Parts: sequence; C-alpha cells; structure tokens
Amino acid sequence: MAIENSEAEADAKSGASLPPHPTLERHYKRDTDRPTYIRALFDASARHYDLISSMMSFGTDKLYRRQALLDAGLAPGMSLLDVACGTGTVAGPASDIVGPTGHVIGLEPSAGMLGEAVRKQRVKWAVRGVAENLPLADNSFDMLSMGFALRHVGDLLTTFREYKRVLKPGGKVLILEITRPAPGLTYRCLKFFLKSVIPAATRVTTLNRDAQSLMGYYWDTIEHCVPSDLILEALEQAGFEQVTRRIQARVCYEYTGVKP
Repeated sequence: MAIENSEAEADAKSGASLPPHPTLERHYKRDTDRPTYIRALFDASARHYDLISSMMSFGTDKLYRRQALLDAGLAPGMSLLDVACGTGTVAGPASDIVGPTGHVIGLEPSAGMLGEAVRKQRVKWAVRGVAENLPLADNSFDMLSMGFALRHVGDLLTTFREYKRVLKPGGKVLILEITRPAPGLTYRCLKFFLKSVIPAATRVTTLNRDAQSLMGYYWDTIEHCVPSDLILEALEQAGFEQVTRRIQARVCYEYTGVKP
C-alpha cells in the first residue's frame, strides 16, 4: 500500500485525478466497468439494504446519521442535496430536520436504490445522477451530504469540485465514511466483521448472492481506500475552507468543509 498511497498523494498535489482506491480486479477488470458493476449490485440488493445497514451498525445507523446532520448544522428551512442517497437513510432524517419550510433532494445512480427511497417516503424529490457530474444548478444548496459512498465515486477531486459548485456561498459539505484503522486489533476485528461475518449473515438473511457480493465489495473498497489525509487535501484543493475531520468509534469519519 505504500506505493499506492505515495502515487495518490502525488496526484492530489499535482491536481491530477484521484480515485478513492485502485482498480479492484477481483470485482471488475477495468475502471470503465466499475459504474456498471456497482449499479448492478446495488439494484439487485436495494430491497435488502436497510437490513444490511442495520446489521452492520447494530441498529444504531439511523440515530447516528441524524446526529451527524445536526452536528454539522442542518436546521429547519435549509436546503440539502444528499448524494448517493441509496434508500434514503440520510435523506430521511434530513427531511425531518429541515421540515416543511426546507427541502431535501436525493441523488442516486442506482434506480433500485432510488426506488426504495421513494417507496419508503424518505425522499420527496429524487434525481438519477452521479457525484462527478451533478445535474443541478450552481449555488443551489445550503448543505450537501454523502453517507458512506465516497469509496464508490470515480474521482475525488472532480467530485469535490462538483460539490462546491452546487453549494451556495457559505454552504457546507458533510461526508460520512468508514475508514480502515491502522494495523492492530481494531483493524483485525473490523476486517473479520465486514469481510466475513456481514457477507455470510447477508447471504443467510436475504438469500441474495448479489447482496453478499456487495458486502464483499464494500470491505475491499474500505481496505484499499486512500488515506484520510488525502481526502482532506482533496477537499482543500477543490476550494473548500474550514476543512475538518471528526472520528467516531475509531472507524467512522466525518469530513466537513465550507464553500467560501
């Protein structure tokens, strides 16, 4: 990993593209195949995703997401774009927080996941799209959120520049992500839980091979993701100010930044 991280750091400083992880040939052979591969997995797993999320977090996922939004400053009357909204696990509590005077738009590339978000009434306004090319106007939102999906974009720098573009001046980005701990007991426990326990439990509870494959892919993206410091550098290079990182439970990282 030392070579990969060194190359990624050089790319971040030079302004070149910065993928969140190298090509994962166990899952797809070329980077151009990645979006189709991911969409297919999420489409096939959409109806099971909430159960999987609850298993991974021991039932704390809903409360955690809501508190993270409040801590970031989301308030009644605000506008929020939730990118890669999935089944609406961030957009749902966000809608409750902003209330009837605010609005939340959920954006998601997977039709299956977006359909679940709408069916469960967590998203009122839904848009198909990807983080690297947001089909939305400049200076439109008070806040932009992304919950545990940064590892699925193609390029961090392009993504963060798009985030800055659609935020209003003074708007804030909030990114929630699971990060691989340093080698040690926490790393070994997390790896065993996410690489072995969760895929097996997913197969047993859902009887869905694609959902099991998605969880295998999930861990691989965590294990090979660029270091947290590079994500902070990419946010700054994209033009965000007051860039911060907060760590919860050792592995949940909350990144924030403000558009000047």
